[in-house]
Amino acid sequence: MTRIYFDNAATTAIDPQVLDAMLPYLQNGFGNPSSIYSFGRETRLAIENSRKSVAKILNAHPAEIFFTSGGTESSNTAITASVRDLGCKHIITSAIEHHATLHTVEYLDNRDEAKVSYVNVLPNGHIDLEHLEQLLASTEEKTLVTLMHANNEIGNITDLHAVGNLCKMYNAIFHSDTVQTIGHFPLDLRSTPVHFISGSAHKFHGPKGAGLLYINENVHIKPYIHGGGQERNMRAGTENVYGIVGFAKALQIATDKLEEESAHIQSIKYYMIEQLKKNIKGVSFNGDPMGRSNYTVLNVSFPKSEKSEMLLMNLDMDGICASGGSACTSGAQQGSHVIRAINSNPNQIPVRFSFSKYNTKEEVDVVVEKLKTLI
Repeated sequence: MTRIYFDNAATTAIDPQVLDAMLPYLQNGFGNPSSIYSFGRETRLAIENSRKSVAKILNAHPAEIFFTSGGTESSNTAITASVRDLGCKHIITSAIEHHATLHTVEYLDNRDEAKVSYVNVLPNGHIDLEHLEQLLASTEEKTLVTLMHANNEIGNITDLHAVGNLCKMYNAIFHSDTVQTIGHFPLDLRSTPVHFISGSAHKFHGPKGAGLLYINENVHIKPYIHGGGQERNMRAGTENVYGIVGFAKALQIATDKLEEESAHIQSIKYYMIEQLKKNIKGVSFNGDPMGRSNYTVLNVSFPKSEKSEMLLMNLDMDGICASGGSACTSGAQQGSHVIRAINSNPNQIPVRFSFSKYNTKEEVDVVVEKLKTLI
């Protein structure tokens, strides 16, 4: 059976060039970066060269780049440190954030460490910036705003500059989960008013278990993980050398081919929209797929029927990988919290299709033909 993988928002296939860059540090270059002999110095150099490469691409200073295990750790660190170290007693977020954010702010709220407010989400899935300003203006307490750049389920893009400028106006700290956009959109952190961003290599054809936390040079926080002095005393634990090298290599490849590959992926997304409209009666789309949206993500609602209720399982049986929402909650029975926040129609079955440079329009044709028999 030929497998069609349309769940790239969950994870992407590792690029062979990335694997080649990592292999030396999985084989002979295995020294501990904290060791002073040559094996250790070689791996230390690999980490610092990777840091410089990532910083250059993101237009940040190398000292602002910290490597972590992934987006969840990075977001937890930024949010918790904002409350603990930066004095934020009020957090503003949205109901459609990734659970790495939502569960962290809920935890802090339940412990009475910070009050949490939820900014309104418009029917098209975008953040209500007017309501965000109202929330910022209505509090005298130091505030953290944590809003993702691109939603992982519906793909909607939030204007980082618009949110960041509001945060500057009200002296708020701004963290953005950019897990779905690093490697897919150009980010210029020197000119973006943000204090923290989170990233994860496996969303742009890098390895799992390698992440990024950007901490603006004007922000000073304490370590989230204690132990040795790794990551300039900010993140203890022996570094994931091959993961860090893979992160930097994957980001470099993605950046070098961004214009070409983004156009290719977007053409696949638009082609699937066209083919679904043409072939499946009653189909609709969640979010803002033709507007301010991530070109890699398409969230589709199919009319509910006896057959379509088992849609994801039937697609899987035919070798087609798609999802109902975030992979982190795939075992949950309550469905997508994102879709519930913007579309509560019980007569629709939402499916997320997400694309990469390895996908083709021919694969779309196969999936649409299969969907015609399942709806």
